[in-house]
Amino acid sequence: MRLRALLDTDALGLRLLGGEDELDRTVRGVMTTDLRDPSRYLSGGELVLTGLAWRRDAADSEPFVRILAQAGVAALAAGEAELGDIPEDLVTACARHRLPLFAVHESVAFATITEHVVRQVSGERAGDLAAVVDRHRRMMTSGPAGGGPDVVLDLLGSDLDLRAWVLSPTGRLIAGSEAAGPALPAELCAKLAAEHLAAARTGRRGPHRVPAGPTTYSLFPIRSSARAPQAARDVRETVLSDWVLAVEADAGDWAEERLDLLQGVTQLIAVERDRRDAARTVRRRLAQEVLELVQTGAAPAEIAARLRVAAPVLLPGLGAAPHWQVVVARVEWDGGEVETGPVAQSLLEEILVDPLATGPEPSDRIAVAHVGDEAIALVPLPAVAAEHDGSETGVLADTLLAAVREPLSAGLDGDGRVTLGVSAAVHSAEGLRGALEEARHARRVAGARTGRVCAAGHQELASHVLLLPFVPDDVRRAFTARLLDPLRDYDRRHRAELIPTLEAFLECDGSWTRCASRLHLHVNTLRYRVGRIEQLTGRDLSRLEDKLDFFLALRMS
Repeated sequence: MRLRALLDTDALGLRLLGGEDELDRTVRGVMTTDLRDPSRYLSGGELVLTGLAWRRDAADSEPFVRILAQAGVAALAAGEAELGDIPEDLVTACARHRLPLFAVHESVAFATITEHVVRQVSGERAGDLAAVVDRHRRMMTSGPAGGGPDVVLDLLGSDLDLRAWVLSPTGRLIAGSEAAGPALPAELCAKLAAEHLAAARTGRRGPHRVPAGPTTYSLFPIRSSARAPQAARDVRETVLSDWVLAVEADAGDWAEERLDLLQGVTQLIAVERDRRDAARTVRRRLAQEVLELVQTGAAPAEIAARLRVAAPVLLPGLGAAPHWQVVVARVEWDGGEVETGPVAQSLLEEILVDPLATGPEPSDRIAVAHVGDEAIALVPLPAVAAEHDGSETGVLADTLLAAVREPLSAGLDGDGRVTLGVSAAVHSAEGLRGALEEARHARRVAGARTGRVCAAGHQELASHVLLLPFVPDDVRRAFTARLLDPLRDYDRRHRAELIPTLEAFLECDGSWTRCASRLHLHVNTLRYRVGRIEQLTGRDLSRLEDKLDFFLALRMS
């Protein structure tokens, strides 16, 4: 389509500010950005939409426009919602680089322009495929009954014979077409999410092709145009929150028209993502209000009143929540000033949804706020879970960790960390302040551990696990070396197994028969090994104090 056609469409609310001689340029796609340097996401021919969040002063316009011109974009459209009139320095820079510039009226959403361009471009390039995109758009914009991403994926299957799924950054299956058949295995979802995050961290453009046995999957990033990280200056501010479209096909030999169509489909799904994020605004605000009351020491009656207002929103149809849990998350990157609060918030909203659950419904019962770089979730537990006092139900740190460790470790790519802390369930407003402190303390315990993705629960705060992470490294090394190095040296020289024997002996609480049975040894052989351990270390494993020292040394090693 031509730029002139966009200008002639009254519903788009575009006003030409410069570049009248360039209106016959062809538009090949559309991209919304507020990055200061969006070049890595540009391939040429795009209509670039921007809210101007990248502009801090007049000097920023020239380099931004130069980058767009060098990438070969068709035109720039700037929204008037943020600054009102478009700055004169931007108009001048566009004229200098012969880049057509449009103003977008504040009443027009970028999503409206995106949908129009995708529909028109797909129609011109793909002929009969345009009907598919148009049906996607109509079904996705017809309200909740439209079906959202599932409808888009069903049409990809029926009209293009493509099996496709939408995955969260943690590998949760968000949507899948009926034509795609059974849901992807959880292990494969985690692998695809990990590959997507790793590719995004290295700046590679999609689609990313991932072989999985005899099948190849092509991954198309789904980048939202309306979420908080819109003004990100660093890929690390958004990489852990973007969805991905996984298509069971090798896109390496696709025609350009089909690639363009799939890119258009990701933009349509992004519109649905934006709509869901907008629906979370109320829950986020409720969480923020409750947490502010908790942190400022408000009266329990005031907090309880706010919870009564929040419960119907967080537990639709289920009434008040007898119990609540608090989960705290933090995303940290090595070096650089990277804003992590919003992405931690978005990430925690994904993490707290059961990875085996499909669709958006479970996330409608989670409220997450962020304070600085820390995201805090207020998780209501329905009556069935509350009956168990949260001991074996609700949010469990180990379960969270197992579900997200693999994909997130790939996205963190050696220079970032995600740490999580989970509180016990509390049954009243009086307990929320303690639950928040408990979750924060658990997160600090997780943060003191090694690994890119770590979690700790409230159960660990009443054991030695709470103390071990805070032992200074030099003390830790000296203590473990004094007790364990003689055994390691002996094992290395004699190919013995004193360390495994010691571990088993302690795990069996010093029971000779149970330990011998576990190790498949005669009791006399076990007694010989334990005697050798005592001889090498000068300790007595019949004494509680020495058993405890060995136990702690093994845990710290």
